[in-house]
Amino acid sequence: MNDIETRLQLIDVITRHIPGDGVHPTIVPAMTFIHESMVTEPITRVNEPSFCLILQGGKEMLFGDERLVYEGGHYLVASVDLPVTGQVTKASADVPYVALKLELTIDDLIDAVGHVELTEPREPKRGMYIADADEALFDVALRLARLVDTPDHVALAPLYKRELLYWVAQGSNGEMLRQLAFEGSQAFRIKRVIDHIIANFNETIRSEELARIANMSVSTLHRHFKEVTAMSPLQFQKQLRLQEARRLLLMQATDVGEAAFQVGYESQSQFSREYARLFGLSPRADVRQQRQL
Repeated sequence: MNDIETRLQLIDVITRHIPGDGVHPTIVPAMTFIHESMVTEPITRVNEPSFCLILQGGKEMLFGDERLVYEGGHYLVASVDLPVTGQVTKASADVPYVALKLELTIDDLIDAVGHVELTEPREPKRGMYIADADEALFDVALRLARLVDTPDHVALAPLYKRELLYWVAQGSNGEMLRQLAFEGSQAFRIKRVIDHIIANFNETIRSEELARIANMSVSTLHRHFKEVTAMSPLQFQKQLRLQEARRLLLMQATDVGEAAFQVGYESQSQFSREYARLFGLSPRADVRQQRQL
């Protein structure tokens, strides 16, 4: 079976098991099916570690100063948590955007590639990337997706997931995943810093403290952090703060000043400037526009 035939079979499985557009959980733990029949508005969020196989349509992902454009036949790997802006850019009723997504954990990586030795210390790579899916990857993805047709066999999911991650990690861009499976690697230490910033995004962070967590010098930490995330630690924190503030404003009807304070800003004017820079509108104007949609 060639790649095109496998992709068509995957699209068939997914479209048979979803009620319409959106992100749909499945009986397979950590696996979702995604379907969009029209181009979407840009959505800002924290993208958690995941594997996403795009079968049809196209999407764009922005993080830091990086822009990734991918479409049917590509897969996207996010090896660490990253604040991103994503948008489906190619989709229609006749040719919708269709994808299969798997959430990943460090334990998944250790299980899949933890037995592979790192021959020498290497600098960490970008925490999100795209690559071309090959025959082996399409094959295991189809077996995984078909488990929704055979619920009695869902116990096979961990084996298929392990195989899929093995092939991804063995790919030309898979070194970051291999590094993350080893606790002492530089990539793993940068992940610890990312986790710390996420857990304490509304607090003041100091480079010296982050360097201590990573067991690196301040300059080395900043270099490796930017290589992984395409932004500095402070820029990373700012994205987290603004995304959470927007959630508070839209979902909890929080006052602008209170939202700014809750996410760690001392100056409401600075908050409003940085909010407008990221989202294109002032906080109040953004809230008005979103409520009219």
